[in-house]
Amino acid sequence: MKRYKNPIIALGAAAVLAVAPSLATVAGSAPARRTAIVNDTSAVSTDSLLAATPLFDRLFLAAVNDQLAGNDSMAMARYDSCLAINPDAAEVYYRQALFYEDIDNDSLSAQSLERAAQLQPGNDTYQEKVAASYIQKRDYKSAIKAYESLYAHHHERTDVLELLVRLYGTQNDYANMLHTADRMEQEDGESDELTFLKMNIYEMRHDKKNALRMLKHVCDRHPYEPNYKVMLGNWLRNNDDKKEALTQYEAALKLDADNEYALSSLSDYYRAEGKTDAADMLRDKILFSPKTADKTKASLLQNAIRESEKAGGDSLPVLRLFDNTIKASPKSVDIINLKAMYMKLKNMPEDSVNATFEHVIAIEPENVTARVNLIQNLWPAKKWDKVIKLSREGTQYSPEEMAFYYFLGIAYFQTDREDDALDALKRGVSEINEKSDPDIVSDFYAMMGDILYKKNRPEEAFAAYDSCLQWKDNNLMALNNYAYYLSEKRINLKKAETMSARTIKAEPTNATYLDTYAWILFLEKRHEEAKAYIDRALENDTDSTEGPSAVVIEHAGDIYNACGDHKHAAELWQKAIDAGGNKEALERKIKKSLQ
Repeated sequence: MKRYKNPIIALGAAAVLAVAPSLATVAGSAPARRTAIVNDTSAVSTDSLLAATPLFDRLFLAAVNDQLAGNDSMAMARYDSCLAINPDAAEVYYRQALFYEDIDNDSLSAQSLERAAQLQPGNDTYQEKVAASYIQKRDYKSAIKAYESLYAHHHERTDVLELLVRLYGTQNDYANMLHTADRMEQEDGESDELTFLKMNIYEMRHDKKNALRMLKHVCDRHPYEPNYKVMLGNWLRNNDDKKEALTQYEAALKLDADNEYALSSLSDYYRAEGKTDAADMLRDKILFSPKTADKTKASLLQNAIRESEKAGGDSLPVLRLFDNTIKASPKSVDIINLKAMYMKLKNMPEDSVNATFEHVIAIEPENVTARVNLIQNLWPAKKWDKVIKLSREGTQYSPEEMAFYYFLGIAYFQTDREDDALDALKRGVSEINEKSDPDIVSDFYAMMGDILYKKNRPEEAFAAYDSCLQWKDNNLMALNNYAYYLSEKRINLKKAETMSARTIKAEPTNATYLDTYAWILFLEKRHEEAKAYIDRALENDTDSTEGPSAVVIEHAGDIYNACGDHKHAAELWQKAIDAGGNKEALERKIKKSLQ
């Protein structure tokens, strides 16, 4: 019986106003570590140091040095001594705040920051730091006060105004949002972005009149920009002014007859009005134009698929749409890929689906999506030669894609080309980086362990298993194989027992895992416990119609024999012979047990 199973891989401006999740990022949510203490020399007030006594200077600088060296308790004691000399030393409170932040004591850090900011309201570092802390605590009202204070000293800081717009948004204070947007406009001048920002604020307070005024203002500034006319048309259609919306779409098309944004919006307009033929005609014009972006075509085709499925799922009109689109843009691999995926969804003949994926690869050999899908389609039929060819080419065109090494390694393994399989897996491991999928990396090392053990290189196999479990500590097949192979070598049985126990806890009816655990207990001379688990293994070993495997039955015989039930042991060994076990060795066991 195999100790493992062969793995098969199945493989606009309004958003700116979404406040709470993004504020901490903008304000700087990560706590300041010691590097901040080293670099932030601006936080030390020269005036305060000059006004202090020389003793204060010595104590403060010594405290900073202690803090940098990690002697935190000594640093904090010296900061306290500094405050005893000068209780209004803002820089001391600031340094204490950094320490408290470093140990995640947010409450004391906030208190110290606030005190530093109160003592020196003109210090930008203190003000900005305390404002950010308010955001982290979701105390947006206090954050608004802090940032308004900061902006009062720095009118060139429009980034502060951007943050204030969001903060006022948390309070639904639309008047101050608009006022702040106006201040941004005074500093930076008029822009489309700011006009859209104000438009969205008006929409948030349900002031459609002024929202429309802002949108028209942008259009008036750009009379020859068709996309703005389409944007205005869409707004009007969504607000039930269909007649004027149509006027805007037509005006956009007069400026640019092939504008896909205008054509698409007009098509949606006709479809909503029940004019399906007119809508389809415009959709086809967009799809069959070589000028249209593939992304737009893909979106329209996906809509056509959804509409088709709602109407009963007739695939023929959809396929004709795909074919005519591909005819207009024969090298649009994204569209051909989409067609193949649709054909797969509709359970069309596999040869036709595979031919479509092959069409993609012929145009763009480095297309990972098509190649992976083609390999997966060939996998169940065990067409290993084709899988090897496709995977090997995949490693050449996309050497960073680990899946191809994985497919290649398994396919080689299935065809008994173990050296080639090992080479493929090792090359895949060389591509591991911080973005690699831990599950895939773990499986790489697990397969390497299986192959290395089979090649009688146990030390390398165990090292591979260790690497496997570092990436995924609950890789059950690896835990089982590692444990069993340790038991075969009669080494580290406690480690083997611990690993095997995890597998049966996860899958208590898995006969392979139960057999491994029972066998380890047997080797540890815990025979009665081993008998309980081997009985469960026999009950659950139903992988084949012929019943339990010869290995499990032989193990059961060994365990029963060790428990003193020699007759039943002999019966089990005979069953193991019948199941295909080593007849000569098993007959010797039978003869010896019955003497």
